Amino acid sequence: MADAVVIGAGPNGLVAANLLADQGWSVEVLEAQDRPGGAVYSDRGVHPDFVNDVFSSFYPLAAASPVIDGLRLEDEGLRWTHAPQVLAHPLADGRCAVIDRDLDVTAEGLDELCPGDGRSWRAQVGTWDRVGHDLLQALFTTMPPVRALAGLGLKLRGGGALRLARSMLLPVRRLGEEEFDGEGARLLLAGNALHADLGPESAIGGGFGWLMSMLGQQFGFPVPVGGAVGLTDALVSRLERRGGVIRCGEPVTRIVVERGRAVAVRTAGGDTVPARRAVLADVSAPALYGDLIAPEHLPSQVLDDMRRFQWDFATFKVDWALDSAVPWKAGAASGAGTVHLADSVDDLTRFAAQIAMGQIPDKPFLLVGQMTTADPTRSPAGTESAWAYTHLPRVVRGDAGDTGLTGSWDAAEREIMADRMEQRVEQFAPGFRARVLSRRVLSPPTLQSEDANLSEGALNGGTTALHQQAVFRPIPGTGRPETPVRGLYLASSSAHPGGGVHGAPGANAARAALGIRRSFADVMSLVQRTLTRGSGAAAVGDR
Repeated sequence: MADAVVIGAGPNGLVAANLLADQGWSVEVLEAQDRPGGAVYSDRGVHPDFVNDVFSSFYPLAAASPVIDGLRLEDEGLRWTHAPQVLAHPLADGRCAVIDRDLDVTAEGLDELCPGDGRSWRAQVGTWDRVGHDLLQALFTTMPPVRALAGLGLKLRGGGALRLARSMLLPVRRLGEEEFDGEGARLLLAGNALHADLGPESAIGGGFGWLMSMLGQQFGFPVPVGGAVGLTDALVSRLERRGGVIRCGEPVTRIVVERGRAVAVRTAGGDTVPARRAVLADVSAPALYGDLIAPEHLPSQVLDDMRRFQWDFATFKVDWALDSAVPWKAGAASGAGTVHLADSVDDLTRFAAQIAMGQIPDKPFLLVGQMTTADPTRSPAGTESAWAYTHLPRVVRGDAGDTGLTGSWDAAEREIMADRMEQRVEQFAPGFRARVLSRRVLSPPTLQSEDANLSEGALNGGTTALHQQAVFRPIPGTGRPETPVRGLYLASSSAHPGGGVHGAPGANAARAALGIRRSFADVMSLVQRTLTRGSGAAAVGDR
């Protein structure tokens, strides 16, 4: 009998299992797919000479995560690499906004686009330098983040803290308008906000876009050498060296609860796998509370709250093997690992509005990955392993384009949508389509079939919107991994702090299982004492 059973061998499940094993617990991980890694996986399925990341690719949150850093995965062979530039957003007139890890390069480029915006970008980075460490600590720990709040309290007086909070809560359109005069810098922020489901008018879109932009400035958007699977291989190697066991092809169908405590899980094959101390579930909240736990073991309020759980956008992705580099009109985009494609912030608003109305966008906002640019091992010299994804409505009510897509995502519709995305790239890179050797199309149902946590291609385990963050994630409560069932912990991105490959939900669940926590009263008392003292002031937007 293992001390802990972990359901799901995605990055959060593997992080949780590693941390438990570090404390001497015996751990068994059960994974439904025939491989570990969840959405951190790569293959040669597009072309035998090309490595393509099937799901996630760039990992700024992993680079910033104290959880990942503490695992010392480099000792397991993990190596990181960077594209020459972090992120590019070509403009309609052929110019290009770029984030480079060299602040001077970023700022000078933004000044060329609009005089003064480079100075404003430096001011944002100055604010990040003062508060970024504590913000990341707050992001990556359970609610309430006591030590992080203590750190911020020492740096910010009440007025500075309120200004920082206001800026983080702003829609990204408003933050961009307040801090920058030109479209380039505003698009960098807004495009980063749409890595989640936060359109230009969404509350906290400014905070999320700013966070991702500052992570890119400080850490870059690194990738594992050889493919995303390198990160998974390192997590698996580390766990197995500590005695952990991973069983793939073992979907869990039920969590066994006795006298209010999780004591075992049952698999689709009929096995009962007991857990001496804890069960940690790296599955979506709807799967945990809707399928794995029988309703009689849950308070009626939890079941009622789960009816209101909101998923994030669906996703449609295309992988390519290209016989040469992408022929960008804006040459500055050629050196960026990640490229955002949208004409303007207004264009992003239109895109988000179409999704809100249930329409498949006619001019999809694209996130493009140039993987060989970031890691030359991904494909032969002179070629490019690339991908693009876009967001879609989860429930399709119509097509804003002229091809009559219905959201059935049969073979014909998959090809039509992939063509639409390629035509969008073509607008910014004429001749792109002629360079495609082969492609792979991943529609929302395909993404879900490959990883059940990616419901219709939802990337963040539930909406990133304010009403389902922190103490509201996944339902109103404490924002902690504990569940109403003793010994059962939610360890997926449906838990605080949400999506991204940073390991925090898994780490938080492992710490809770280990009993590393304070009483809520002690926590709030410390927070109140901390926030009443401190010196200095800083705010997002100080120029």
